[in-house]
Amino acid sequence: MNKGVYLALSSIALAQGLKIPIHYYKKKEWRPDLFFQTGGMPSSHSAGVSTLTTYIALQRGLPTFDFALSLVYGLIVMYDAQGIRRQTGELTLKVNSMQDLMEKVDKEESVEFEQESPKKLKEMLGHQPEEVIGGAILGALVGVVGHICTKNSRKMSNFKLKSYRRWF
Repeated sequence: MNKGVYLALSSIALAQGLKIPIHYYKKKEWRPDLFFQTGGMPSSHSAGVSTLTTYIALQRGLPTFDFALSLVYGLIVMYDAQGIRRQTGELTLKVNSMQDLMEKVDKEESVEFEQESPKKLKEMLGHQPEEVIGGAILGALVGVVGHICTKNSRKMSNFKLKSYRRWF
């Protein structure tokens, strides 16, 4: 795999990991399981695509096809993360609250009715716009740091190669 992929995956993991202390700071509730869940601050989707787009822009340049493809793909992912997926999450909240309403209706009914209660649907699917922006900023920072580190590691390997050649 190339460095862009490693950086994007690292950015996703970093964003997922940051959700735990951010949630703790906001709610005073320690939830390590947030690492494996969708939604929340920052958006790991946005972080991943922003890292890749930033890294490609710095490595290959803005007028390249690689950058254009990454940028358009990234914008679609971020739009989806805060748009469609968020709407789905809000709809899920309403469906889950309907279950509570149905239980109240069932209790008032005189006919005995047995029904397995369905599992609650996952409510945190999408992102608020600020969560997407937070992920994009995190991703851009990881992309810049990755570019700088890649640049420095190339200089070091060229230096080592030149030093090695002097002896032979």
